[in-house]
Amino acid sequence: MTERNAKTQSVVLEDAPIDTVPVDRGEAATAADDQIAAQRRWAELAEHIEAAREAYYTRDAPEVSDAEYDVWMRELTALEAEFPSLVTPESPTQTVGGVAATGFAPAEHVERMLSLDNVFSTGELGDWAAKVHRDLGLAEGARLDYLCEVKIDGLAIALLYRDGVLERAATRGDGRTGEDVTANARTIETIPQRLGGDPATHPHLIEIRGEVFLGIEDFAALNEQLVAAGHAPYANPRNTAAGSLRQKDPKVTASRNLRMYAHGVGALQWTRGEHTELARQSDAYALFEQWGVPVSPHNRVVDGLDGVHAMIEHYGEHRHSIEHELDGIVVKVDTLAEQRRLGATSRAPRWAIAYKYPPEEVNTRLLDIRIGVGRTGRATPYAVMEPVKVAGSTVRQATLHNKDVVAAKGVRIGDVVVLRKAGDVIPEILGPVAALANDGHPRRDFVMPAECPECGTPLRAMKEGDVDLRCPNAESCPAQVRGRVEHIGSRGGLDVEALGEVTAAALTQPQVPANPPLRTEAGLFSLTLDDLVPIEVVVRDPETGAPKVDDDGVARVRRPFQKTSKVYPPGTEDMDPAERRRAGIRKDHELVEPSAQATKLLDELELARTKDLWRQLVALNIRHVGPVAARALADWFGSLDAIRAASREELAAVDGVGPVIADELLAWFEVPWHQEILDAWRAAGVRFATPGHPGPEAMAAKAAEGAEPQGPLAGLTVVVTGSLVDFTRDGAKEAVIAAGGRSAGSVSKKTDYVVAGEKAGSKAAKAEELGVPILDEDGFKALLEGGPAAVPLPVTTEP
Repeated sequence: MTERNAKTQSVVLEDAPIDTVPVDRGEAATAADDQIAAQRRWAELAEHIEAAREAYYTRDAPEVSDAEYDVWMRELTALEAEFPSLVTPESPTQTVGGVAATGFAPAEHVERMLSLDNVFSTGELGDWAAKVHRDLGLAEGARLDYLCEVKIDGLAIALLYRDGVLERAATRGDGRTGEDVTANARTIETIPQRLGGDPATHPHLIEIRGEVFLGIEDFAALNEQLVAAGHAPYANPRNTAAGSLRQKDPKVTASRNLRMYAHGVGALQWTRGEHTELARQSDAYALFEQWGVPVSPHNRVVDGLDGVHAMIEHYGEHRHSIEHELDGIVVKVDTLAEQRRLGATSRAPRWAIAYKYPPEEVNTRLLDIRIGVGRTGRATPYAVMEPVKVAGSTVRQATLHNKDVVAAKGVRIGDVVVLRKAGDVIPEILGPVAALANDGHPRRDFVMPAECPECGTPLRAMKEGDVDLRCPNAESCPAQVRGRVEHIGSRGGLDVEALGEVTAAALTQPQVPANPPLRTEAGLFSLTLDDLVPIEVVVRDPETGAPKVDDDGVARVRRPFQKTSKVYPPGTEDMDPAERRRAGIRKDHELVEPSAQATKLLDELELARTKDLWRQLVALNIRHVGPVAARALADWFGSLDAIRAASREELAAVDGVGPVIADELLAWFEVPWHQEILDAWRAAGVRFATPGHPGPEAMAAKAAEGAEPQGPLAGLTVVVTGSLVDFTRDGAKEAVIAAGGRSAGSVSKKTDYVVAGEKAGSKAAKAEELGVPILDEDGFKALLEGGPAAVPLPVTTEP
């Protein structure tokens, strides 16, 4: 028994203390405790990461530092390695980047557009290189050429050329589907509309991957223009570049002087002449230059890790002396045949890695520590500092997470503190500058408030041992209502484009009027133009609830639902403004009307009333009910009434739901104000049902009848474990079901095949023990296509 598997208690008999006696709780009980703790931490990390991704990729408004994001990802990866059951298709470790932002047509990549794994030390880089050597069957120290590139801090793009002509430009999105930004990309001078050089060298089709960025000098010039015009400057080049590429008007994009460097190849189809396949990625870059496609002048091909280390050291010292922001060095195996042998995981190639430079550090004065409240009620201290420029960004605020973190860092209001930053987002406070502790500036300790700053409710820990304090007034705390309303409009919810961060704040925490249009989300579908037009709102941070401010500290106020126009005396409306001024004609009054945003919001809410049931379930903000669980519930039950009528056992039995989500559903329906939301939404016409669904009884009867399945996998049970390259976990299950098979979650003697991907774990071991055939991904594809005859012999590939 390990130390953590025993607890001790003091026993007193006849007033005589006995020595401490170990009380064995049992291995199973302690393992269960560990699993529960791991599940809770996994959920917290996943929530943080997805929120950070949404802010970074979709809104171009990052809310945490790269360093903090990387720490979360590393902890999540370690948790999943220790508890493989936590790995789900929606886990941030299994997905790429973020979802595409709204406003542009979707563009499906011809080949997946992967992300990169990161390392943060030369030791980790050496471990990666050693694994590459082993996987390629190379002896330690054997020659291997690496292509080294500076990691551009910009926006990834895929340029699709067909017969040398630019056909489409798309952002990364989720790696499979991005945003079609072709019209805007055509305005970028460094992106050729037609490939140059010898047409005989042009492929029939090629996806050129690259990075769109705004040069440091161009960024500075743009900010000078903004300041001269009386506007606030932009925070950093990366977000400015991303926002510029996503402008609705291509003329705005054209005015920003964006640039692009190519750094990879996606799909490639040769059809002309005798042109042979490329041997190296650096050969592709040489062709790009012949075609007029710009490539970074800083790329190097080196022999072995010594050359990689030299590249890292050089640009670590000169990272601010090149034309764009960078945050690391990308290291790639140069030979394409070796890249193919190494392959990729579900989110990143195994033949490439990004070495991230340590965060940069600056000093500034901590002016105050305030409290913000987010969607879950968590009260988050945040620092207000003297504005300081860190890695190209002017920073005034930074999160401090909770009162224990403030204490651990040892910071007091008035201290000069150290900030660090890895990239282009809000940095982390490391602690006070000890040498300046006695500089004569007044100091005071931070005291965590006892009450919610938004609604006055006493703050408390929601469960034993929780370091975070939360506001328990979930029903009407304006900050929590704001967060839930924003969640309703998210892409994973009702996908209401007009219901974003600013709109949610306007509806729940307006500066004007005094009484907000929404006390809870119950009134969302009953909003009218009269409710919207008078609203003035201070823009707030969605994570902390803190007001967003400009560099001068002034809160950003908006009137999102009104437009104001001047009304002049009859007969003078069409006069030239200069002529009107000369004639001394002044406006009679101002006309306030609903803006396009107001009518758009109401129109989109009208459409949302009849969206898919699974989206409405996600919009209800039920804990743990994300898109996967919501789809499973909607597919089986067909209506909200059927879900409410189901028992815990019936809910938990649905594949993809389970007992934890079943308990959360039952608990949610018991809350009176939740019932008020349902009643109000129904009264407003929200359809909580799938038209034509036969109901759960019919689904159960159909399953009990055992209707003869059709397809190549008819009558077969398949278990999919680990990460696959061309399938998400849910996608693999759907493929099995579509082929007539049964997708099971555990391996038994009744299992016909186990499909083992990356990090397959215990299920693959169980299959070996039982003699169940194990298929790799190619074998799985063959099975789906042709059934058992396509894979007649058991495949025992090591997972």
